[in-house]
Amino acid sequence: MIFLKRNFAKAAIGVAMLCAFAIPAQAQEVKIGVVDLAQLLEYAPQTRAMMEGLQEEFAPRQREFTAKAQELEDLTARIQQDAAVMGESERNEAERQFRDLQREVARLQNDLQEDWNLRQNEELGSLQRSVITQVRAYAEAEGYDLVVGEGIVFASTAVNITEEVLRAIEADYQANNAQ
Repeated sequence: MIFLKRNFAKAAIGVAMLCAFAIPAQAQEVKIGVVDLAQLLEYAPQTRAMMEGLQEEFAPRQREFTAKAQELEDLTARIQQDAAVMGESERNEAERQFRDLQREVARLQNDLQEDWNLRQNEELGSLQRSVITQVRAYAEAEGYDLVVGEGIVFASTAVNITEEVLRAIEADYQANNAQ
């Protein structure tokens, strides 16, 4: 996937250079812009809303994990404190409980992390599609002939329209969420 993005970016830059240098002098000026998609995703209000939503969605499971981790910590402290006075069968039972609880805590943590990552990737994919759609809409509305994204090594402020697109995204978000 990264290979395709790099090739796309190189092709887009090549087209931009072709448009900029190969167009006859009497032809219409070509309007080119650069967008930093990573910056848009990082600062878009939708990203903050998505993360807050995910935190709310996973809060019950996080509390369950925290409670089990605390239970494990309490059991560990009790075993360490009472180890000297425990009989062999009592110590074996405590160690079995410790191992079982340790496995349960590890399983809860792994399941929580895997589910979090899956949901976050789903939401980020949806957000990326939305941001790209908004970049296209902005470019069309502002009369850009070409907007280049990923893979830019340098872009002067004269062609970088990331801030303008971010303001448009924020305005759209505010308009759609002003209830």
